[in-house]
Amino acid sequence: MIVEAAGRLFFGSGFARVSMDDLARELGMSKKTIYRHFPDKRSLLAAVLDRQFAAVERTLEAATEEAEGRPFGVRVQRFLIAVGSELERIGAPQLATGRGDAMLRQYVEQRVDAVVYRRLDELFREGHRQGLLPAPPELLSEITRGALERLLMSELPRDLDWTAADLLRATVDTVLYGAIRPTGQGIEDEQPRAVIPTARDDDQEMGP
Repeated sequence: MIVEAAGRLFFGSGFARVSMDDLARELGMSKKTIYRHFPDKRSLLAAVLDRQFAAVERTLEAATEEAEGRPFGVRVQRFLIAVGSELERIGAPQLATGRGDAMLRQYVEQRVDAVVYRRLDELFREGHRQGLLPAPPELLSEITRGALERLLMSELPRDLDWTAADLLRATVDTVLYGAIRPTGQGIEDEQPRAVIPTARDDDQEMGP
């Protein structure tokens, strides 16, 4: 009950603006009772975030299962759109700034890494193993991580009146689409492709 009420207040008014007095009034109980379960506001926030990230994890698992068997590009897109929607919903970008709280930033970064990026890395490795991604999966992971973090923290959602999910959908279309090898014939086959350097390419450029 305490965690649920704290979540409503933290995400509604902002973590820094909510005091333990506010929470006690919301719950109709004394601060002493709250402190019996949570020694400070930071430990309570950790419990709230654990619950929120557990919900994010369930949503991502559902999105992954729903896209199972679909073309690889669709699977990547569905996953990233779910990521953007969930992280925006729980206010992860604002929490990640921590308002100067280094421990809070580190906690959120660790949870995002465990819940989001490890799944994303495995998805790219799978695509590479299947021969669908000519680019190294490590490179695609870095590109996508950078784009995700920058988009969620930027003013673009407000400036463009787009949601984080909308921005990530556009990111997939403009950045990752060219990295996915099309399997059919058509316009996609005419798209220019980046040349991935190899040792043989280097030897040929150097000449005898």
